[in-house]
Parts: sequence; structure tokens; C-alpha cells
Amino acid sequence: MKFYGVIIIGGGHAGCEAALASARMGVHTALVTLDLEKIALMPCNPAIGGIGKGHIVREIDALGGQMARCTDKTGIQFRVLNSSKGPAVQGYRAQADKHLYKKEMRRVLESQDHLSLICDEVDELFFDKGSVKGLRTSSGLELNSRSIVITTGTFLNGRIHLGMKNWPAGRVGEKPSNKLSQSFLDQGFELGRLKTGTPPRLLSKSIDFSQCEIQQGDFDPKPFSFSTTKISQPQVPCHITYTNARTADVISRNMHLSPLYSGFIEGVGPRYCPSIEDKVVKFPDRISHHVFLEPEGLNTDWIYPNGISTSLAEEVQWKLVRTIPGLENADIVAPGYAIEYDFVPPTQLLSTLETKKIKGLFHAGQING
Repeated sequence: MKFYGVIIIGGGHAGCEAALASARMGVHTALVTLDLEKIALMPCNPAIGGIGKGHIVREIDALGGQMARCTDKTGIQFRVLNSSKGPAVQGYRAQADKHLYKKEMRRVLESQDHLSLICDEVDELFFDKGSVKGLRTSSGLELNSRSIVITTGTFLNGRIHLGMKNWPAGRVGEKPSNKLSQSFLDQGFELGRLKTGTPPRLLSKSIDFSQCEIQQGDFDPKPFSFSTTKISQPQVPCHITYTNARTADVISRNMHLSPLYSGFIEGVGPRYCPSIEDKVVKFPDRISHHVFLEPEGLNTDWIYPNGISTSLAEEVQWKLVRTIPGLENADIVAPGYAIEYDFVPPTQLLSTLETKKIKGLFHAGQING
């Protein structure tokens, strides 16, 4: 049984940073993930930062992290939000090329000393006298460690909802991690369910951008990382359009096809990223909502319509999209969906993100809610 000083389970944003932080301190580290091709994949909004979140990325950078540096190398639009106000409330935000970002982060991970990447699914954790001891994967591999960091994102018992259809998945097209939750339950952890969602992706050439407002990035883009001197990546504009009364009518008439309002989804959604169904129901007096049309990269014709996250049936998504100015002939290349997953309420953690119940077991990222 091989021993590692630290093992990280999950290769998303939190997992990548945890793995690099450990390895850069000279600790023999393993990052176990379901698919090496999906390391650092941005399955939802291909953006880094924003109000509040931009602060965190820059704080991680100040501590030697990698997200900010990868963003500076792969960002295609940089903006400082609240730039007319003081630095405490400013928010750095960048649209990243999601394919270049993933490629760059994987390059960094693969070139990092003391770090091993393992493609496998973790089925079970081992414990001994209140401390973490190791893990077993679905292939039968057993690894020992006194420190394990769980960064599983939306994969714990993940289930995708699209209209009245639902199926097990960690992300669209990827299997969930269904056995790991049982290890937490066996140790007496409380688990809950959360949900998040994503909008349909649109084909760029099917959009009439002349009907939309153009949104340029900052003329002199400010890098995320304190170590970056200049942004050299080509910059592209985003566009803005708006929903209207016809959009709300389509949604209202088809609410019976929303898993969110039909009782199929039990998980609680994110407070500051509501679905378009939530906006219509909770703000009935507000007819119009922003839709930001954001390119997913320099060499892709997929557009991310930020503001219309939905899990309505696919045929309804086509109808609601085509009520929006500029999108009357828009083609959907991938439907939006909601995903429901297990999380471990963070009241069970110390301030170090180590669990109170099990010594050496840490939780980071979306597993904390």
C-alpha cells in the first residue's frame, strides 16, 4: 500500500490549489480524479472572480496559488467591477478561454515536483481511532495518508435534472461519485443536498449581435496575479440583451415542466445565482432581466448566456431563448440543466477546514456548500 503525505480527491478549482499547495511545500502528494482530461474544467460560467470572489482569487495568489496566474494567461476579457469605488469593494473578473485554462492548469500540475495524478474513483475512506488512514478506489488501489482533502464539487451522489428527466451524473456526460458519501455517513457526518444550474449554450453564428449592447473589457486590463506584468492574450467583447414579458409568459406557462417547481429537486439553490424560473416566480413585477452573452473561448463558437440558468424541458428552453432580442433565431448546442448533489454542512469543520470528527480529513470547495 503506497503512502502519500497528502491525498486530494477531486480535480476542480479547489482540488488543483490544494494539490499544488501541498506539493510546493515538498510533501509527496497525490491528486485522485475521475478523468484527467477534465482537470480544472469549467462546466458552468467560464469566468474567474467577480464581486467578493475576485478577492479570494487574489488572496490565494498572494499565498502562492495558481488560479490567478492561469487566468492571466488564458483570460479573454478582463474587467474591474466597481472600479469607481474603493479597493475594498472592487471586484476583479475575467472571462477565461475554458479550453486554454484547463490545458494550462493541467500543464502546471503535470510539471509540479512531488505531485502524482491518479485517474480513478474513490469508493471508500479508511479511519483508525478518529483519524483518517487512507482510501480504496473502484479499481482496488489502496493508498495510505494521514491527510486527505475532499474537493468533490458536485459529484457526490450527483443527479442531473432536465425537465421531467433526471439521471445520475457528476456533470453532464460524467458519472457521479456514489459510494464516497457512505464513508461520511458511517462516521456520523450530517449530509445535505444542494443544487446548482447552468444555462443552455448557444451557437454564436445564430445570434444577431446587432440587437444587443456591446460590453468591452477594460482598455488597460488589470491582471489577477501580483506576479503578472502584462496581459498578452487577445481580448474579445461580450454582449448584453434582456428578457421580456414574452419570456416570462413562456416560463410561467411551462412551470409544470420545471423540476425545481414540481418537487423533483430537494436541494437548495445558490442565493446569488438564481435560475430564470426563480427570477420569474420571485420577482413577478420585474419584466426584464439582464442576459450577458459571453464567449466560451477564442476558438469556439459556443456562447454562455449568463442570466438564464434553467432546468426546464429542452423544448421549453428553445421557446424562451427565442423570445429574447438578438436570439430570435438562436440555436441551442447544449441544453441547460440543474444538478443536485450531497454536501457536508461546514458547521462540522474547524477554521482550518479540518473536520471536527476526524483528524486529518479536510473539506474544501463546493462540498462545504
